[in-house]
Amino acid sequence: MSIPIKTEQSLLSHAEFEIVRGTHHPAIYQSDVAELKSLKTRLRDMLGKERTLARQKRREVRGKAEARGKSFPGTAEQPQRRKQVFASALKRVNREIDRLQKLEVRTAHIEAAHKALAMHRAGKFADRPAPGQTAREGMRAKVSPRRRYVVPGAKIGSIVRATAVAQAKRDARP
Repeated sequence: MSIPIKTEQSLLSHAEFEIVRGTHHPAIYQSDVAELKSLKTRLRDMLGKERTLARQKRREVRGKAEARGKSFPGTAEQPQRRKQVFASALKRVNREIDRLQKLEVRTAHIEAAHKALAMHRAGKFADRPAPGQTAREGMRAKVSPRRRYVVPGAKIGSIVRATAVAQAKRDARP
């Protein structure tokens, strides 16, 4: 479930909220991939810190660990909600990085396709005519006016098989 921005603002300090604000709708589209990757590392660090604090509070409540400092009062609910804020911000950043990378790949493919099409079209038109017969040393093969007849390999195999079947029939006669 998404968390409203006002709730995020009430859960986070001013500096943390400024970082998270950069992951929301208009601001995230102004960033490039390098900025988003640095933001991703900061958000991962914050998420890890909150995960650790929430885990510690849960252990304290169960009695498995001692209190960790005097300046961290309250229940395990607060760090859990802060962790959710950082996790959703990290998810938005990951999606935006993925979207930008797919966009780069798509444009690269389109450019390559345009280049290939231009090369294909350019190859269809000869710049100059073929030289034809030119003087040179030695004998040349005479160009045959007859059409060259090529027997496909499948037909060759079928004829051999038909001959074998016919011979088998002849051999089976009394």
